[in-house]
Amino acid sequence: MTLLLLGFFNDQFLFAQSSDVFRIEYLNIPENDTGIKTQRYRLLFNLPLKLNKKKDYLVTGFEYNRFDVGYSQDFPFDESELIRFHVVDFNLGFITKWNENWNFIGIVTPRLASNFTNGVMGEDFFFNATATFWKEKPDADKPFRLVLGLSYNSTTGLPIPLPLVSYYKRFHPKWSYTLGIPRSNFKFHLAKKHTLETTLLLDGYFINVQNDILLPDGQLGSKISLSALVGALGYQYNVSKRMAFYALVGRSIEQEGKLRNNRRGDVFLLNDEANLYIRTGFKIGIF
Repeated sequence: MTLLLLGFFNDQFLFAQSSDVFRIEYLNIPENDTGIKTQRYRLLFNLPLKLNKKKDYLVTGFEYNRFDVGYSQDFPFDESELIRFHVVDFNLGFITKWNENWNFIGIVTPRLASNFTNGVMGEDFFFNATATFWKEKPDADKPFRLVLGLSYNSTTGLPIPLPLVSYYKRFHPKWSYTLGIPRSNFKFHLAKKHTLETTLLLDGYFINVQNDILLPDGQLGSKISLSALVGALGYQYNVSKRMAFYALVGRSIEQEGKLRNNRRGDVFLLNDEANLYIRTGFKIGIF
C-alpha cells in the first residue's frame, strides 16, 4: 500500500523534481513472466507567463500520456478493455518570490484518466493539487536546492494533503545527488555535455476503466493501477544548461499491477513480477 501511495505522487512534482517546460518521452516495459508488456508515450508542455516586475509567473500547460498494453497469456476475463489508456493533465500554476530565500509554487492539475471507450465520463475525472516552497543557491560553491510542500492527489483515496520533500546538492564539481520522492539519484558530471547517474524512482498510474470487467468470482474491475519502484542507470547528453537528451535502463525492484473496484479495493492481481525498464526522451527544464 505504501508503494502505491508514493507512486501516485509521480506527476505532482512539476516544479519540484520534474521541473520541465517541455518533455517528449518513450517508455518500454518489456514482457515478463506474467505475459504483460507496456509502452508509454509522453508529451508535456508548460508555458510560464511573467506577470510583473516582481517576477511572479503564471504557468499554464498540459501533459498527455498514452499507454499501450499487450497480453501474451490468457486471463479469466476479456482483456479488450485493457489495451489502451490515456491520461490528460491540465496544469495551472503560480510562482512568486515569497522572501529573499524562498519561492512559493502552487499548482492545480485537473486530470482525465481512462480508456475512453465511451467518450468522456464523470468517473474519468481526477483532481490533483500541490503547494511547495522552493529555496536554491545555484551560484554557491556547493549549489543546492530544497523543496518542501504538500500534495493532494484524489487517486490515493486519502482526504488529506501529504508531504513532499526534495533536496539536491552538487557537493563536488563532478558529483551531485538528489534525495526525495518520487526520485532520488546520484550523478557523475563526466563533462559539461555528459552526465551519468544511478537512480531510484517511483512510477505508475491509476486509470478508470469505463466498462467494468466481470471477474470469475463476480467482482467488478472498475480501475486499473500500476505502481513500481525502479532502480536504473542513466546517461544524459546536455545540449545546453536546460536542454538535454536522456536514457534510463533499469529493472523494477517491486511492482504491482492490479484491477480495483469503485472503492479502490483490490479485486485482481495482474502483475507482480520484476520487469526491465527502458526510458528515453528529450527535455527542456527550468533548472
